[in-house]
Amino acid sequence: MILSTRLSEYIRACFTGLWIESHEHEDALAEIAKLCRDEEWRLVTWDIAQGLQIAGSPETVDASGSDPLAAIRSIHGFSSAEGTALLVLVNFHRFLQSAEVVQNLARQIHQGKQNRTFIVILSPIVQIPTELEKLFVVVEHDLPSREQLAEIARGMATDDGELPDGDALGAVLDSAAGLTRFEGENAFALSLVRHQAIRPDAVWELKSQMLKKSGLVSLHRGSERFVDLGGLDSLKAFCLRAMRRQGRPDPLKRPRGVMLLSPPGCGKSAFAKALGNETGRPTLCLDIGSLMGSLVGATEANIRQALKIADAMAPCVLFLDEVEKGLSGVASSGQTDSGVTARLFGTFLTWLNDHQTDVFVVATCNDISKLPPEFSRAERFDGVFFVDLPTAEQRQAIWDIYIGLFGVELKQAKPNDDNWTGAEVRACCRLAALLDVPLTAAAQNVVPVAVTAGETVERLRTWASGRCLSADTPGIYHCGPAARGSGRRVTRKPSNN
Repeated sequence: MILSTRLSEYIRACFTGLWIESHEHEDALAEIAKLCRDEEWRLVTWDIAQGLQIAGSPETVDASGSDPLAAIRSIHGFSSAEGTALLVLVNFHRFLQSAEVVQNLARQIHQGKQNRTFIVILSPIVQIPTELEKLFVVVEHDLPSREQLAEIARGMATDDGELPDGDALGAVLDSAAGLTRFEGENAFALSLVRHQAIRPDAVWELKSQMLKKSGLVSLHRGSERFVDLGGLDSLKAFCLRAMRRQGRPDPLKRPRGVMLLSPPGCGKSAFAKALGNETGRPTLCLDIGSLMGSLVGATEANIRQALKIADAMAPCVLFLDEVEKGLSGVASSGQTDSGVTARLFGTFLTWLNDHQTDVFVVATCNDISKLPPEFSRAERFDGVFFVDLPTAEQRQAIWDIYIGLFGVELKQAKPNDDNWTGAEVRACCRLAALLDVPLTAAAQNVVPVAVTAGETVERLRTWASGRCLSADTPGIYHCGPAARGSGRRVTRKPSNN
């Protein structure tokens, strides 16, 4: 529903206190002015720079514009016996720290019921003092729709070939989703100057700057692809099939995401970063620790803002690394941090279950026992996958990838790599290139996690057996005799102790 329609309903119902949340004041004022012309309502606007101005009149009523109290009281002078008058106060949240301003606002909102005068505060944020919370209704000025963004793009791309069509236009509109009209115009103009056509990459550049300003999520700009990852065939196929595009996705059939459980170094993070490039989506990295704020209520506001940014960036991949580290204190949150972590967790759970945007969540975890069971239940993720230590065949593919990446001599003996992870293979190749030694010599500096944390690896496999999907082969993961035969079982020498 557009802003003018919602405003018309509230004004007809005599809601005399209206708070419009908008980052696009000019567009919001234009909609309000059109509504007032159509309904023959009187419109007066105020801001501290221009003072009071009557719509349709070039003259300024109060050029000083320095007294917010005078602006509030002025609405009585524009009321009439049978008419309706609106006073729009732009960025007025800056003046609500004054008890006198708050008291006058409350009195005017009550009196507005008698003479049909309406106070409208236009602000980019909602900061309503406690005294006024029950007197204002909040109206959100929606960001432009795909159709509106397409109209803006057509208005700017005046020459042939500057605006793509079909799927290419869909990619441009996807990249522009979540931008304001002003930001959309800037992004399209930048693309026209740089490429003589409107393309998604320039739009994504502007969006990445938006993320930097927020400081809550970051945009991964790497070039990883699935060919850089050995194994994980079932996981790759599952995600690609779930995220395939056939026009705009049906909200009821939208993919939700996956949770990846494995010992450290098995490629969970690398997979999440490569998934965005494979599907043509940006990868947003959300660090739960960075959401914690020092002020009361700051953490809860940060998680809501971060999820709002993810929704605005859709379609995208939202990557949460080491999620059990950030949420491990949920159970004791009431005793340790006054329930802040529990409230953050509850907000995220609600969003996982209810969000309607095309955001594919990839959460990685090394110890799922530290997470509450409701986090990984059905309909919050499409599947929980266990990423086991790579098989001998997969390790060979990983060796080939990193030997080529680091420029190591190909025809040389490789060390005994039983139960190595992909990260350990990479470390061996990097050390061989760094120290200029053979792979077998570099391997003497690598101690696999299957040795340093063998019991933990075994416990993870035992827990995942029968509970998780296999990342390598279709179906449920099972750890048993078959796994031993494939070299995927950790073996340890008996201890003399």
